[in-house]
Amino acid sequence: MRRLGIRLIPAVTAVVIAGVVIVAGHALAGTQATGTVLGPGPVTVEMTIHHSRFQPDRIRVRPGTTVRFVVDNQDPINHELIVGDAEVHRRHELGTEPVHPPRPGEVSIPATSSAETTFVFSNPGPVLYACHLPGHFRYGMSGYVDVVAR
Repeated sequence: MRRLGIRLIPAVTAVVIAGVVIVAGHALAGTQATGTVLGPGPVTVEMTIHHSRFQPDRIRVRPGTTVRFVVDNQDPINHELIVGDAEVHRRHELGTEPVHPPRPGEVSIPATSSAETTFVFSNPGPVLYACHLPGHFRYGMSGYVDVVAR
């Protein structure tokens, strides 16, 4: 019995250590994605769409930052990136524009292609970005730009 107990303890310890490493890795990955504050001035954010999710799904900028979003849609379906206030999102959620003309903060991204748009962030607070194609927003295809004063 003693022999069995000695062998189980290292195995249990290894499993616990592996779990701690995995959790710590996820925590660090999340911190790196949201820890850096960009701007002010012009910056480029490279964004990926995969499995109908934006990555990153949270960005931090200072007021006065112009973000150039370069979006790589890796999905086999079309998406869009809409950045703006509640009124902009309300208009798009109604589905009145299936394809977007070049407009700041609004771009259509065909399947397996890339597109870009720019948006100027002026006032502190959260700014939503989302895909409003049918069902995508409800599925969770959104993120935030946190405009931070300091």
